[in-house]
Amino acid sequence: MALLEIVTWPDSILDAPGEPVTEFGDDLKKLIGDMFETMYSAPGVGLAAVQVGVPKRLFVMDCSGGKDPDQRVVMVNPEVLHVEGEQNGEEGCLSFPGIFTPVERSLRAVVRAHDINGNEFELDDTELTARCMLHETDHCDGIVFIDKMSPLKRELVKRKIRKLQKAGKWE
Repeated sequence: MALLEIVTWPDSILDAPGEPVTEFGDDLKKLIGDMFETMYSAPGVGLAAVQVGVPKRLFVMDCSGGKDPDQRVVMVNPEVLHVEGEQNGEEGCLSFPGIFTPVERSLRAVVRAHDINGNEFELDDTELTARCMLHETDHCDGIVFIDKMSPLKRELVKRKIRKLQKAGKWE
């Protein structure tokens, strides 16, 4: 397993939808293993392939932060089937290091995807797991979490990032 480099915004790969995964083999398994290791090391609870420079529709997540192996989820070619309710909570993103801001998301989400072997499944969950699935599926669609903010908040975050860039503290 190897740590992968996490792409930071405004890298253009983060704005482009990922390509569907069509091959479920050893290369995919290695990428997924490396993505879990990278996510845990960061540390984070979700990581999409585009965030490590791979333009594919897949992500890994573990809302336990590595404490519960049953929480490890791989979603290949995710598709949101249903959302309901709403929640507003602090959200961060490994491609926006140090940026945390309230983001409104659905309270419940049902997502259909394929597992590491290409088997289709659905995950129906709420709260942090729903937030994570929606955040990471957005990455697969070329949407970053600041796109979910009000124009004013988005401008404030962009201004903060520009200051960090000028100071050499943002890659």
